[in-house]
Amino acid sequence: MAVVDVSEELKSLSSTMGSIEAVLDLDKMRTDIAVLEEQAAAPSLWDDPDNAQKVTSQLSYLQGQLRRTEELRGRIDDLEVLFELAEAEDDADARAEAEAELTSVRKALDEMEVRTLLSGEYDAREALVNIRAEAGGVDAADFAEQLQRMYLRWAERHGYKTEVYDTSYAEEAGIKSSTFAVQIPYAYGTLSVEQGTHRLVRISPFDNQGRRQTSFAGVEVLPVVEQTDHVEIDESELRIDVYRSSGPGGQGVNTTDSAVRLTHIPTGIVVSCQNERSQIQNKATAMNVLQAKLLERRRQEDQAKMDALKGDGGNSWGNQMRSYVLHPYQMVKDLRTGHEVGNPQAVLDGEIDGFLEAGIRWRKQQEK
Repeated sequence: MAVVDVSEELKSLSSTMGSIEAVLDLDKMRTDIAVLEEQAAAPSLWDDPDNAQKVTSQLSYLQGQLRRTEELRGRIDDLEVLFELAEAEDDADARAEAEAELTSVRKALDEMEVRTLLSGEYDAREALVNIRAEAGGVDAADFAEQLQRMYLRWAERHGYKTEVYDTSYAEEAGIKSSTFAVQIPYAYGTLSVEQGTHRLVRISPFDNQGRRQTSFAGVEVLPVVEQTDHVEIDESELRIDVYRSSGPGGQGVNTTDSAVRLTHIPTGIVVSCQNERSQIQNKATAMNVLQAKLLERRRQEDQAKMDALKGDGGNSWGNQMRSYVLHPYQMVKDLRTGHEVGNPQAVLDGEIDGFLEAGIRWRKQQEK
C-alpha cells in the first residue's frame, strides 16, 4: 500500500472515529459512569435488587463502551507510527504487521459505527426475546431450541447477562416456545433486527427415511417496559392460571404450583413464567412480559398508521428473514440484507454479529 494511500486512509479512519466519539458523547459517558459508580458504592444498593441489577448492568456496559472507544482511538493514533517505522526501516515484515493492524482497526471501527445507528425510541432498552416453533413438526421444535441456544451463546460470548423466563418443551424433542431476557443496554436495538421467521433446510434427524425437511421458527423481540411507558392492565381483563412447572430433570422449581400463565382477554395475548420458585415472583415477571407485548402491539399499530399515510402498506420488513441451509449445501443467508455465511454451525453457535450489523445498517437505510 502506497504511503500516500495510507496517509489518506488514516485521516479517513480518524475522521470517522471523531464522528463516533461525538455521537457517543464521551464526556457525558464519563459523567454517567461517575454517577453510577457512586450509586454502586452505596451500602443500601442491594436493598432494591432490581434497581441494583440495573445500576450494575448499566455501569458495566458504559465502562466497557468507554474502554473500547478509548482503546480504538489509541490504535488509530498508533497506526501512523507503525507505518512510519516500517517505511523508515524498509522492513517488509513490519509493513505487513502494520497493514494487518490497519485491517483489524477498520473492522473494529465498522462494528463500533453500527452502535451509533441505534437511535430508535426504544433502542437503548434491554430486550425480551420470544422464540416459537412454527411449521415443520418436531424439526421445527428442534430448530426453535437451536435458535434459543444461538442467542444465548451470542450473549455469553459478549458477557451479556440473560435470564430465561419460560420454556415450553415439545413432546419428542426441542421446544414449543421460550421467552428470555437479554439484560444489557441497547439489547433491543441490536436484536430487534432478528424479528421474523427463520427457515431451516436439512436432512431431518427425525425422519427414518433421511428425507430433506424444511421447518420454520418465529422470533419476536420486545423492549423491556419501563415506568415511563404507562402500559395499564386492568386485572379484570386477565385470566390467571397457576400450574406446576415442566422441564427436564427434577429441579425444585417443579415440585409446587408456582408457574403462572396470564391471558389478556381483550387481545388474546398469553404469557407464562416458571423460572422462579415463588408464584408471586413469576406473576410479576409475567406481567412485565405482558406489558412489553402490549407496548409492542401499540408501537406496531402506530407504525401501521404511519405506513398507511406514507403509502407503503407496511410491507417494508416482510416476514421470512433468514434461511439456514444444511443440505444440499451449507449456507446461512439473510433475505433482506443479502449477508451470508458458509458455516451454519458457527452461526448456530452464536457467531451472529455480522448478521446483526448488516441488519442494523439495512434498517437505517429503510428509514431514509
